[in-house]
Amino acid sequence: MRRGNKGVLVLALALALAPLGVAGCGSDEGKEADEGVPIKLGDLQFNVSETRFLNPAQPDDSQYLAGQKLPPPSGQDYLGVFLTIHNEGDDPLTLPTYADTSVVDTTGAGYEAIPSTNDFAAPLGTELAAGGDVPAPDTAAANGPTQGALAIFLVGQAVNENRPLKLEIEYEGETGAITLDI
Repeated sequence: MRRGNKGVLVLALALALAPLGVAGCGSDEGKEADEGVPIKLGDLQFNVSETRFLNPAQPDDSQYLAGQKLPPPSGQDYLGVFLTIHNEGDDPLTLPTYADTSVVDTTGAGYEAIPSTNDFAAPLGTELAAGGDVPAPDTAAANGPTQGALAIFLVGQAVNENRPLKLEIEYEGETGAITLDI
């Protein structure tokens, strides 16, 4: 091998191994994912099964929107994020609150989850037992078409022009983000 090629080979090897060294040093690996891929914050694992705009005129969606102001205020729409949460820990944990859960667009505009108490609602801010799941088995949300609990966001209609949207969750000093497929 010629003398000049050894330097190139060493440089290529160093560049190939560099990401391994970075990943092992407190990276945010596992804190960002696409819809359908779980993230872990503390002992909670979050996954989004579906995201879509909710139409109050459709019978299925009217059930998801039970308890909300219908129709939504002028210039706004309801965005539904169907998610699952699993407590992988040995102790009960309090789930993130509505204020800790938001959808953010590419302009940086954020929309907090709005309270909901219907049968499909994600029980944000409540306690989840060790090993517990949201939605709980044998509930309408677990047995519905999305098999996820619903977090509702009241968003501006222009949000469609500022995609991709991300679901951001703050929990125990960590922030996770799931890019929504909408």
